[in-house]
Amino acid sequence: MKNLGYTDDFLLKQGNTFNLIKDIDDNSIQLIVTSPPYNIGKVYEKRQKLAEYLKAYADFAKELYKKIAERGHVCWEVGNYVEDGEAYPLDIFFYNIFKDAGFKLRNRIIWHFEHGLHASKRLSGRYETILWFSKSDNYTFNLDPIRVPSKYPGKRSFKGANKGLPSGNPLGKNPSDFWKIIESDWDKEIWEIPNVKANHPEKTIHPCQFPIELVQRCILALTNENDLVFDPFMGIGSSAIASLMHQRRFLGFELDKDYIKMSQDRIQKFQNGLLKIRPLGKPVYQPTGREKVSQVPTEWSKLCE
Repeated sequence: MKNLGYTDDFLLKQGNTFNLIKDIDDNSIQLIVTSPPYNIGKVYEKRQKLAEYLKAYADFAKELYKKIAERGHVCWEVGNYVEDGEAYPLDIFFYNIFKDAGFKLRNRIIWHFEHGLHASKRLSGRYETILWFSKSDNYTFNLDPIRVPSKYPGKRSFKGANKGLPSGNPLGKNPSDFWKIIESDWDKEIWEIPNVKANHPEKTIHPCQFPIELVQRCILALTNENDLVFDPFMGIGSSAIASLMHQRRFLGFELDKDYIKMSQDRIQKFQNGLLKIRPLGKPVYQPTGREKVSQVPTEWSKLCE
């Protein structure tokens, strides 16, 4: 890998990803999984006009296309850009950018979560999207590691050569493109992965932290052991940890030196078995009604009398 000193299972490099990307060998990356800045004025970004923000990614996507291996992928996770109260779904704009660069969309995955900021003039946003692109039609896809239990495992074929035999897969079913994991997941076709908020075990000071569980699913489905995973907007290293958990090599770029240091600290804790990580597939906590915060305030009860 040109000028990067890539000698270990992972490399974290500080700098502007739009410049650093040129130093990566062509056709070397199996999976790019990332969530870029949304241009909404977070502490790590400078807000721009939407057109200016998107323009920078047009050439960037073409550069990414050169770096991705023939069987490789991009998982590009985005939400909405909001200006003067109007929402602009970023995945719509990024679809055209990546399509023009040569990528092929395989799924538009909906990541649903229950908690977040409450809106006052529109419905509160409770999902973001992952655009899953491949570079070619000959791509890596491992369905078995991400299967979920079948709703009706006892269902049997009613005609043909397999009449009377179980019609499903003993390993489970395809989890679909709506990601939701809840306690009743085994009765539904959806997955939920909680976003990283106050009580999440992975929570740090980063304002828009990537849940490790979300990255794991992309890695398990779209890469094999020892493949190279790349996050061009690494943040505090959740994608690095997910990669190392499953014996993948990792390369990450991050502009903020403090986030680089936090990533290094988290990786060290992971390697020492000390990092708190939400287990893959753990049911989301469902309130019982006995908790004080899940009960209707007495002040509200009086208003209904």
